[in-house]
Amino acid sequence: MRRLSVAAAGTTCADAGLVWSLVADANRYAGWGPWEDGGYRPPSLGPSRKGMVQWFRYNRRTTTTEEILEVEEARRLVYTVVGGLPVKNYRAEVTLAPASPAGTSVNWAATWDDTVMGRLVRRRLQQVYYRVVAALVAAADQEASSQSR
Repeated sequence: MRRLSVAAAGTTCADAGLVWSLVADANRYAGWGPWEDGGYRPPSLGPSRKGMVQWFRYNRRTTTTEEILEVEEARRLVYTVVGGLPVKNYRAEVTLAPASPAGTSVNWAATWDDTVMGRLVRRRLQQVYYRVVAALVAAADQEASSQSR
């Protein structure tokens, strides 16, 4: 089956460890991203580990539930949506890589099956991905700046 995709990228002056502390803890997402709330089911402290289930509420009406599939600390987080989005076989990956001359490059991308509902949500998901990466970069830059003072 054909796949649909969205992606967004950005670069922060923060090191990968700092960016990872934001990406790998669902409890912190509402503090830097466009979500109203988020966490783990059952409730847990971060960071995310393989097999954990995380959830996020967006726009007061949409709650997505995701299962963590793979974790490479300070480098890569892979998850799948298990509820809240009308998509099939959704797989998303957040990757962090060194940026030149300093800082971290962030890439957040997802693919899912090309279905009628999948096509309907694609444009909205692309907008959300841009907002998420921009918010992540801004939060990481702000935290790195406050740590260097």
